[in-house]
Amino acid sequence: MSLIELGYPSEAEEIQIAKLTTGAAQPMLESLLNVAQILDHQDLVRRVPVPDHLYEFAAKLVRQTRPTGDTAPDWMLPLVAWGAGPRAVQSLILGAKSRAALYGSYMVRREDIVAVAPSVLAHRLVLTFAAQAEKISAREIVTRLVQSN
Repeated sequence: MSLIELGYPSEAEEIQIAKLTTGAAQPMLESLLNVAQILDHQDLVRRVPVPDHLYEFAAKLVRQTRPTGDTAPDWMLPLVAWGAGPRAVQSLILGAKSRAALYGSYMVRREDIVAVAPSVLAHRLVLTFAAQAEKISAREIVTRLVQSN
């Protein structure tokens, strides 16, 4: 659904990870939620309402990532070889619903879609050699696209 980029751990953290995971005793994990609670949370997220104009906004963003259609902005054409597919719209909406629920909002707002767009869309784009040569990342392209809407 989305790509969450985490940096590398510090040297001290890597050493601690190695110590905890390479010994005879394996660490015991404790569940934070049981299956029923997870399903309840998923149901709650799916019930967060989305105004129609935000479905349209999400679809417009995704469609603008596609260089083969007539919706991509001119500046993007030399940078993106392949854009996001229809599942990206679903992921934008579900991500925005999740964010709205986490922030205690009663409905999805534009800012929720904008906030999740880089994580949802960036890994779905195939960049051109020109973008790679200029060291332009997919995340930068998505951020510019969102800012231009």
